[in-house]
Parts: sequence; structure tokens; C-alpha cells
Amino acid sequence: MKLTSTKIALFLLVILLASCNAVKRVGNDEHLLTQNTIFKNGEKISDSEVYNQLFQKPNVRLPLVRMPLRLFIYNMAKPEPDSTFYTWLEEKPKRKKRLINFFSEKQVERMGNAYVGFNNFLKETGEAPTIFSEQKTENSANRLKSWYWNHGWFNAETDFKINKKDNKRATVDYYVKPKQPYIIDSISSRIPSSVADSIYQLHKKEAIIKDGQKFETNNFETERERLTTLFRNNGLYHFEQEYVSFDADTINTNHKVNIDVVIADRRNQEDSTAVEDFNVHRISQVNIFTDYRYKFKDYPLLDSAKHKGYNLYSFEDLKFKPKAITDAVFIKKGNVYRDRDRSLTYRRFNELQMFEYPNIQYMEDPRDSTKTSLITNIFLTPKPKFGVDFNFDVSRSNIQEFGLGFGGSLLIRNIFGGAEILEIGGRGSIGNSKDAAKDKENTFFNISEIGGNLNLTFPKIAFPIKTTGIIPKSMSPFTNLSVGFSTQKNIGLDKQNVTGKFAYRWYPSKELSHRFELLDLQYVRNLNVANYFNIYRNSYDRLNEVAQDNYDQINPEYFEAQDPNSNTSPNLKIPEGTTAFINDFKNNTYNLNQDERSITRNIIERKDRLTEDNLILASNFSYMHNTRENIYDEEFSQFRFKIEAAGNTLSLLAPVIGLKKNRNDNYNLFGVQFSQYAKIETDFIKHWDLGQQNIIAVRALAGIAIPYGNSNSIPFARSFFAGGANDNRGWQAYDLGPGSSGSINEFNEANMKLSFNAEYRFNLFGSLHSAVFVDVGNIWNVLDNVEDPQSTFTEFADLKQLAVGSGFGLRYDLDFFVIRLDLGFKTYNPAYYDQKWFTNYNFAHAVYNVGINYPF
Repeated sequence: MKLTSTKIALFLLVILLASCNAVKRVGNDEHLLTQNTIFKNGEKISDSEVYNQLFQKPNVRLPLVRMPLRLFIYNMAKPEPDSTFYTWLEEKPKRKKRLINFFSEKQVERMGNAYVGFNNFLKETGEAPTIFSEQKTENSANRLKSWYWNHGWFNAETDFKINKKDNKRATVDYYVKPKQPYIIDSISSRIPSSVADSIYQLHKKEAIIKDGQKFETNNFETERERLTTLFRNNGLYHFEQEYVSFDADTINTNHKVNIDVVIADRRNQEDSTAVEDFNVHRISQVNIFTDYRYKFKDYPLLDSAKHKGYNLYSFEDLKFKPKAITDAVFIKKGNVYRDRDRSLTYRRFNELQMFEYPNIQYMEDPRDSTKTSLITNIFLTPKPKFGVDFNFDVSRSNIQEFGLGFGGSLLIRNIFGGAEILEIGGRGSIGNSKDAAKDKENTFFNISEIGGNLNLTFPKIAFPIKTTGIIPKSMSPFTNLSVGFSTQKNIGLDKQNVTGKFAYRWYPSKELSHRFELLDLQYVRNLNVANYFNIYRNSYDRLNEVAQDNYDQINPEYFEAQDPNSNTSPNLKIPEGTTAFINDFKNNTYNLNQDERSITRNIIERKDRLTEDNLILASNFSYMHNTRENIYDEEFSQFRFKIEAAGNTLSLLAPVIGLKKNRNDNYNLFGVQFSQYAKIETDFIKHWDLGQQNIIAVRALAGIAIPYGNSNSIPFARSFFAGGANDNRGWQAYDLGPGSSGSINEFNEANMKLSFNAEYRFNLFGSLHSAVFVDVGNIWNVLDNVEDPQSTFTEFADLKQLAVGSGFGLRYDLDFFVIRLDLGFKTYNPAYYDQKWFTNYNFAHAVYNVGINYPF
């Protein structure tokens, strides 16, 4: 059997890796640590948190193949590359002279530097061998004992066994006997301050540590943080975490612990050896400096205003409406001091994007002899009122051979004085396409696209009635108004697209976000419908085949000129012949068989749907729950739910305002049939952090859009598609489905989707990561005007049409984004009549997906 180049390359790679010697850099009296095993009460455990306590860990191995790739890379480097190169250079008397004569002395020196640099790269990229150390093994056993102690096993015993082998390798077995854990029996408190004690007793039920729990050191740290936050959010301005301590009594308690919570009195600021009682501080004054800069520190204030108990000052003319500033401040005159109010104020000012990071300072009010009043000074430094951005790019795609793109945006802050942001953007592109219509001048740039958008953001819920009772300012509310347009020339159907949105967004908690688009308007107009069959060639080929098979029934003028040397029928002209043939078919001019009539009818229905102008007037609501702390958090879950309805208001008003119906008995508005449908989408993502940069990530997605009333199909822009770099990677975008139809169209879409994705991600070395993945999913038509049984979902048995893609990928982390290359293979193809599994499962039929950042 003849081997392909891919198989040969893989075979050579296996031989190369197999020939690598893991103990190449291990001394004669040393051993390479290859495995740690921990036994708890005689049973092997796999808890990564316990294994992380060990000081020495074996070299990282690739998952599945269990190969220490980074160790092999490190071993490829020379221990002393500098001396190695110059020894080689001087080894033969004439070698150095010959190289200098052929290159130059400077270039020979650069060769040496390059040799050293390459070896240093191998060392930095690779991983030095883990040389077994008995001392570190003893330290690891002691740390294991400490870990179990911190988790309530105060009498745990640890031991270890070293297994040295003749091949310079060693393994270590650790043995842990935790014995009986200690349980919290009682919790008491010792709080001299009556103020602190009253707060503690009021919130006692919220404690992290409770009687009956196993003793856990981490719980006490969490409780210390909770108490500190509690006191500082209840007016105790001078309270610090070090005032909280815990006394534990285990003497003669039979594995039970009695806990005493101790809250020490406040230290005197003037005499650290003296203590005093805590006081509840209140805010007596809030001063806001709206345009503070360091250069103004000695300048007199020029302008001021008062609003709802706040004092606003400015070194220049006050440029903000007072309410716009005070609505962002949660610190109020007369309220008790709370850390939370300061944090919310910081967050809100940052969300406004009006100021640099604010500076909030507190000082005791000198007018108050009791020293329980605080003056708050908030210093704000405005960002520049205007921001300008330009971009330019060069591109190539399946649409254009060469393209130039350019765009720009203007950002205006505080445009109406209420901390609003107005963004005005524009973008255009020109390109060359061999498929574009030829113009008289035959210019090189024969396609173009231009567009613009306007986005206005208000830092509140803009609504006729007051909404603060439902959505308070602590939920960071915003209102967004946006409009946009774009138009194309010689691109596809030459679409003109107009959009408009009026939306609200708010954040009920750190993990929750809501978005309600009261108005989502989209108008799509196709200016070049005659170009349809030039774009959708699959549809043309099937229509042309039907016409050729019935050539004798059809007007010859519909076809191109007959080639005298060809035995086949000529092709239909585009658009004259295709249009005339379709019109004749609608008038029942031809005697076609049932299959031909079905094929032609489906082609016409799809053409009508993709070429019709769309008017969408929708509203939608999105719910998002995300537990991710930051971009580095890899142990989180995310759930998204979105519901959308379109056309209901217009459908109710249509008879009232006298809208006319078209030939399909549907209402038109401004000559366009408006869409009416309901759509639901759900998306769930979960990540598990396995440690050492090993991550399991899964995603489940489901969506359905049902047309009704004024529509019998879903607009292309609101449909679902499958395949691509962020979906089922065994297929290109729009190439999968619907159902088992075999992707007969260029852009396959439908109104129902199911998808499930799973990835195992791991680090190769440095910033280079890899992953293996499985993608399952498909799209179907349901409850719309598509009748093809291969494309429609009618029963649960149709779930066997779920396509399976699998593969592997490489990802390079550049910190601010990740470059991703995934190779997807069609593992189960529902379009095949038989042999659906692993047909064409090879590199020749792989799909190469390039993406930015992770797919989920």
C-alpha cells in the first residue's frame, strides 16, 4: 500500500520522539522523578489539590500519549552552547579560516550567537529534568501533614517510600493516615466593644463557620474577611482585619473543637499601646471636584453647585449637569460609612467612561467633637471630550481577490451635559472580484461597500415613568440608541441594510446581566435580484439540470448558444433564461415529473425567500449568568437565555391603520412584507480547571424560531447555521445541514439548531497550547414552509441526523488574544446514505479553522 506524505510524516515524527532519551541530562548518581503516588488509608487518590502540596513533581507529560515533550525539547539543547560552538570552530585548523573567507569574521560571530540563542530558546521553551531529591521528598511529606491538619485532621501521619530503578528513574509513594477529623463543637464570642458586638450578634446567622462542621482553616480566613467587610459596611470606619482572631480549644474534647471569636478593641491612633471603643461613623459632607488635575491643586475654585446634599466644585466652568455626577455617587450625606458605597461609586464612574480612575478620600470632620463624622472628597479627572480612531486593512476572501478597507470613528463624551457618549462611525471598502459585473471603464476596483453608524448611550433608564424602584442605580443601568446603514455594489445581491435599536441593559449582581431591546429594527433591500443564480450556483446547477432534461419542452431562447461539438443541451441564460423558465413553471407550462417539480419548487421558494426585502420590527430580552471572576478564571459556568418576538405590534395595527395585503394574503408596510416570528435561544458553557493548565470545556446550545401570522419563514439574518471555527469544526460555516440533506446550497440555514461541543485543553510549552475536541450538532427546518423530509425535524428519531466532528488544534496565547488553528474531521456525516462513520477521516478532507480566541 502506497503511503501518503502525511502518513510518512507522522511515522517519522513517532520515530523521532521515540528516539528521544528522557535521562539524557541526568547524572550517573541522579534519578529522574517520573511519578508521585499518594495513598490515603491504603487507597490511591487523585485529588489535584493534594498533589499540589508536593515540592517535586514529574516533568509535564502530554495528555493521552503521556510523553514529556518539554523535557525532550530541553534535552535537545547543549549544556554549554558557547564553548561547544567555538570548540567545533577551532577543532580543525582550516575550518575557521575557510568560514571567514567564505562569509566574514562578523558573520561567523553571528553564527555563534545564533547557535547560542537557539540553544537558549530550547532551554526556555523546554523543561529541565526533575532530579529526585530525598530532602524535598521529606519536605513534601511534612507539607502533606500540614495540609491535612489545615483540613481538620490534627493527628494525621505521613510517610513515603522511594523506588529507585536501574534506568536512572525513580518514583515516590506517599502514605497518609488522616485518622479521625476534628469537628467544631461550639462557637462563642469575646467582643469588648458594645458597638461591634451588637453588629456581630445581629448578623451571627451569616457566619461561615458553624458548629457541626469539620475544622477547615480556609473557612476561618473566609470568616475573618466576612467580619471585616461586615463591620466596615456598618459604619466602623477604623476597623481592620487584624482585629479579628480565633481561639481554638481541643484539650480533652474527644476530637471536638471549641471556637472563641475574638474582636479586639481599636488601637488609639496617637498611642498604639492604648485601645478605645469603636464608633459608628456617618457621612457629614460629600464634596465632588469635577475637573481636578494636579496642576489645579493651588488654584481657586471657579464654579460650584449643590444638588441633593452634594457639593460640586470646578476649577473651570462646570461642564456636567449636577444630577449626572451625583447619580454615580452612592456615598450619601447622613448615611453610615460603608465600604460598599465607595466600591459602587468607583465602579459607576468607571462605567461612565467620563473620567480617569476616581480618587475618593475620607477625613474626620473637624467640626464634630465626637469624631464620628466623615467628610468625603471625590476627585474626578475628566477624559478628553473627543476621541478619534482610524483603521485600514488589506484583505482577500472568496468574494474578492483583493480588497482595501478603511474606517474611522469619532467619540464625543458628555455631549448633552448628562454624561452621555455619542459615537459616530463609518467604514468603507473597495475591492476586485472576478465575479463582479463589468463596467464600461473596466476598472480594477469593481466592488465596494460603505456604511455608517451612530450610537448614543445614556447612563440611566430612559423611560417616561420612574424606574429606580425596579432597576436602582446600583444595577448600573444604561440606555442605548443606535442607528446604522450599509450598502453594497457588485457584491452578492447588492444589499442595502438599515438598522435601529433602542435598548436597556443593567446588572442586578456581579454575576447577572440583563438586556432588553425594546425596539430592534432591520430593513434589508436587495438591489440586484437578477444576480441570484450567479451567487447560488448549486441552485442554478439543479435548476439547469431540470431544464436540460426537458429541453424539448422549453423555448430555445432561454438557453445559451448551442455548442455544435457538444452532445449535451446548452445551459440556461442568467438571468433571462432562469427567470423565464421559473415564470413558465409557475404557469404550469411544462410537463415535469414529480421529483423535478419538487426540486424546482424548492429552488423557487428558497430564491424568493433569499431575494425578498425584509422588514423586521422586533423586541427581545437577554438573560446572562456568568460566574467567571476574570479572564484568567478557568473554573466557571455561563448561562445565556434570549427570547425574541417580531411583527406582533404591526400585525395588531395592520387592520387599524389600513395596511394592504399582497398576493400571498400577507400585510405589506411601505411595500415590504414585515416578518412575524418568535425565537428562543439558550447557551450553556462550563469550564473545569484540572490544574497545570489542563482544562475541560463544554458548551450546549439550542435554538428555535417559529414563523406565524404574517410570515411562513424566518429571515436569513435571523436564521441559524452550523459549521465553522466556533461551531462544528468538521464542516465549514454554512456547510452543515439542514438535517441529512447534504448541504445542497451555498449558504445552508434553518430555523432550529442543536449543538454540543467539548474540548480538552492542555499546554504544550510556553505560550503554545493544544486541544482535542468533539463537536455534535445540526440545523433543521421546523414549522415553516420547507417540506423536504431530509431537511425537516418531525420526530425524535431525527436526532440521528446530529453530525459529529472531531479533531485537534493549536493555540498561541499572545496575552491580549489567542490565535487558534483547529483541524476538524467529519466523524459522523448524516448526509451519507451508508458508512456515515469515519468516511474520509483523513487530512486530505480535514477542515482547517482559523480563529481568534477560544470558541467557548
